[in-house]
Amino acid sequence: MLRITAGKRRLCDGLNRREVLRVGAAGLVGLSLPGLLRAAVDRARAKSLIVMFLEGGPAHQDLWDMKPDAPVGVRGEFQPIATTVPGLLFCEHLPMLARQAHHLALVRSVHHTIADHNAGAYFALTGRAPVVSGRLITSPAPDNFPPVGAVVARLKPSGRALPDFVHTPDWMSNNGFFLPGQDAGFFGTGSDPMVTGDPSLPGYRVPGLDLPRELSLERVGRRQSLLAAVDRTLGDGAAVEGLDTHYRKAFSLISSPEARRAFDLSREPDSVRRRYGLDPENPRTKEARQFGGLPHLGQCLLLTRRLIEAGVRVVTVCTGARYDQAWDTHRQHFPLLKRSILPMFDRGFSALLEDLHQRGLLEETLVVAMGEFGRTPKVGQITSSAGADKGGRDHWPHCYSILFAGGGIPGGAIYGASDADAAYPARDPVTPPDITATIYKALGIDPDTTIRDPLDRPHFVSTGTPIRALVS
Repeated sequence: MLRITAGKRRLCDGLNRREVLRVGAAGLVGLSLPGLLRAAVDRARAKSLIVMFLEGGPAHQDLWDMKPDAPVGVRGEFQPIATTVPGLLFCEHLPMLARQAHHLALVRSVHHTIADHNAGAYFALTGRAPVVSGRLITSPAPDNFPPVGAVVARLKPSGRALPDFVHTPDWMSNNGFFLPGQDAGFFGTGSDPMVTGDPSLPGYRVPGLDLPRELSLERVGRRQSLLAAVDRTLGDGAAVEGLDTHYRKAFSLISSPEARRAFDLSREPDSVRRRYGLDPENPRTKEARQFGGLPHLGQCLLLTRRLIEAGVRVVTVCTGARYDQAWDTHRQHFPLLKRSILPMFDRGFSALLEDLHQRGLLEETLVVAMGEFGRTPKVGQITSSAGADKGGRDHWPHCYSILFAGGGIPGGAIYGASDADAAYPARDPVTPPDITATIYKALGIDPDTTIRDPLDRPHFVSTGTPIRALVS
């Protein structure tokens, strides 16, 4: 098992002695320090990004940071099993993922202080502190910071007919609001992700890819020309610009055979669809936290692989349904994980890693699996008003794990550590801004790159520091 800790002390400009020598040598052949740094960023391996969002907050101590020697009330009910990485233990209910552990890098020391789902999701997906004027950001707003997916799509557009930013299967919602950090924030609605719907449903059709029977592409083209004339008449307002962007995207999609192929899961062999996970007998009348399982997840992940293969830049995958924060197991924690959540998660996530690797896509695709926080160190510990019972684990942002794979990240690595009770970082603490900085760095985007809001104010894409041991 490769354990990674913070590197040796670096010089004031962030370079170590060996890098300084390289800079000096580079100067002899005409490459300046800024040029060298740009060249280093341009060598990034990751071209695409998959964010698997484990909404609700998974319990790291019961999954991939197990504490078998801790007291019973801390270590929980599940037994550890060996993985393909010597010394790395996973939960007994993740046997398929354990066989793919050599592709994973675990960051076990992520922490913050936000125990609210909505604000925590915004923090995780954007890397920006979810507080404005002393109040938590708990819903979408036009001045919110854009999520990583929107930023990557903006800075690294693919130029393909397919959208650069896709979200599957549906918007995530809690307490009457869509979670902030899903839409494009101050980039505007024209940069919002395309939402796919549930590809596991019979007769699945992607919204916007089918024309009404009486409407031909020629007529759509004429309507597009008419819209352009209307835009010229109305001016360049933000609302008009957003509508025009969506219309152009829709026209590009419905006229693209490439897009139709990418979204067509029927082109996949039955064996592949089964490997990712099918649950056709599920009546879908109950949410995961009511023991309804995750019937959509496997086919969402298969669609994700197809989209990445077709050139989509970023896909965000929600593990739960729209109103179901699957991993928020503050009641019946262990039965829910064992029976409802982990079976499809284990199958689907392991299939994604295996499939990306076999197709040669993993090296250029960064995969990140994360929630908004973790769960309490002690079973039955109450930290919120969510109604935790004696068999649950409540909200806990003070220490949790995030999983990376692919994109040049060293497989089998562990960065940081939690303490004996999995309660607080014991080594190399990491924050959500550091996670976003690491993602940007892996994708060849300098975290100090600036983007501008509608008032033309500059913002760094990340205020964090990349985990150099993972993206050196």
